Amino acid sequence: MAEKVNPYKDSDQSKKVQVTKMFDTISNEYDGLNRVISFGIDVKWREKVVKLVAKTNPENILDIATGTGDLAINLVSTNAKEIIGLDISDGMLEVGRKKIKASHLDNIISMVIGDSEDLPFEDNTFDAITVSFGVRNFENLEKGLAEILRVLKPNGIFVILETSVPTNPFFKAGYNFHTKLIMPTIGKLFSKDKVAYTYLSESASVFPYGEALNNILSKIGFINVKHDPQTMGVATIYTASKA
Repeated sequence: MAEKVNPYKDSDQSKKVQVTKMFDTISNEYDGLNRVISFGIDVKWREKVVKLVAKTNPENILDIATGTGDLAINLVSTNAKEIIGLDISDGMLEVGRKKIKASHLDNIISMVIGDSEDLPFEDNTFDAITVSFGVRNFENLEKGLAEILRVLKPNGIFVILETSVPTNPFFKAGYNFHTKLIMPTIGKLFSKDKVAYTYLSESASVFPYGEALNNILSKIGFINVKHDPQTMGVATIYTASKA
């Protein structure tokens, strides 16, 4: 199981409430800081996710923890007829809605506020489901994954893009320096929420990755579970399907 790390350690509110508050606060600066902190490499990772989804020719896609809609917008190139971006933070969704409207994609993408652990959709609804840098924010990982399995169609594809820790000692040292020092420092300097990027760093360092997350996905009931480390292992793309 994932070790639970909360953004505000002095708060008695649930992780879900704290994460919502955090992302509402940093929503307007999130995209810019994300590009800086990741050196823009996250764009390439999302492109790989889109290619994996496109191979399945989905008619409808659900992008969970869509945030400001970066991946949802990229998924338009799959030629899906409908894309739904779901997130618990209305602040992040509002930034996404503006981007979607500016790109004239309102007829394809809709942004919905919702809880990943209680999805407002019928069983077997979506051809493809994606989560980009969001599963580590689930309050109950297994419950959220079970909900995803429920609303995914049989033979549908599920793709996760998430941070991970390099196994090579040299790359791991560089990763730790960046995530534990550089990333929180940039966040404190430029973010309205001074603890947000410390939380994002800490949650990434304790979240299960590689075979550990594969095992959780298999336990939930996903099949054809695979993982593909990216950029020396600082992120990983997971794919799975439903029987």
